[in-house]
Amino acid sequence: MTLAFTAAAGSLVAVAAPAHAQTRGCGDYREARRVLERMTKVHGLPGAAVRVDDPRCGTWTAASGVADMRTGRPMRADMRGRIASVSKSFTAATLLGLVADGRVALDAPVDRYLPGLIRTPAHDGRRITVRSLLRHTSGLPDHSDSFPDLEPYRFTHFEPEELVRRALALPPPEAGWYYSTTNYVLAGMIVARVTGRPFEREVERRIIGPLGLRDTYWPGDRAAIRGPHPRGYHEGRDVTEWNMSAGGAGGALISSPRDVNRFFGALADGRLLPAPLLAEMRRTVPADPDRTWPGTRYGLGLMRLPLNCGGGTRERAWYGHGGHFEGWSAMGAVGPAGRRVSFLFNAMTTTEAAAADEINLVDAALCEK
Repeated sequence: MTLAFTAAAGSLVAVAAPAHAQTRGCGDYREARRVLERMTKVHGLPGAAVRVDDPRCGTWTAASGVADMRTGRPMRADMRGRIASVSKSFTAATLLGLVADGRVALDAPVDRYLPGLIRTPAHDGRRITVRSLLRHTSGLPDHSDSFPDLEPYRFTHFEPEELVRRALALPPPEAGWYYSTTNYVLAGMIVARVTGRPFEREVERRIIGPLGLRDTYWPGDRAAIRGPHPRGYHEGRDVTEWNMSAGGAGGALISSPRDVNRFFGALADGRLLPAPLLAEMRRTVPADPDRTWPGTRYGLGLMRLPLNCGGGTRERAWYGHGGHFEGWSAMGAVGPAGRRVSFLFNAMTTTEAAAADEINLVDAALCEK
């Protein structure tokens, strides 16, 4: 659920499988293939898959390594997995849809929608805005930090209110910008309070259904993943089954590279939000490099990172979001020319070198001519 790259590397031994690709009219994505292979052969992830969708020349996919370390089943780019904090972009777009409808105000206090929920000596919901939740400038701690070890809670159900209470019991963060999944748990609670329906249903109604995201769903308390999927591994253990209610609106979503690309494409094309609100999403502030990738700026549920190539326009940056959770790493991004890339790994990257190659993979995919 968080993006901090501080854990020790897991002791995984990957069995690399050949990369498989398909493309029409574009280059052969040679550098993207090379970085993808490094994820399994150098960084030791069991499997890694990437998909690129380009409005000019179609789809390219590639995979390396295995989806199942026991059977040797190869990794594929059409599989579902846990996309962790990429969920935050879906949540932000849903809440901003309510802003577009005039039902939520970005600069209104959280207390207007969740009265009395945040009242401690250190935090006051009357002074925290909806915008600050989505931008991670609320000053709220991250309830994820209250779990020194998540393993004992793998099959535990958490209500959103319980996660908020866990966060408020933590010391306030020192930084002005602080990545906190609790912000997005609260965002989901606002959606539910304003609409009168479960948060998950509103995301389905506004995004998943209209875009035909056939692989994307909120698992609720179901620990297993429906449909074709790789096994997820953490520190040598199979952790595929997990109750993701501790992530909630900030990290529980299951999806596929196809669906993630379709979502970010629709967002960038203006099919989900009016242009002024998309511009608000893209207004960024500097993010803490200790909790994200170096050079990251953060908007409203969107990360902005510099692009090594110009992408055919003056804006040398891409927008998207990354996610990490025990057993999984995911990313979705859209470049200036409309090309989208997403990847899914069935282990969490835990070293700075592997995290750097995640960004290198996005850059290579978006910069290929």
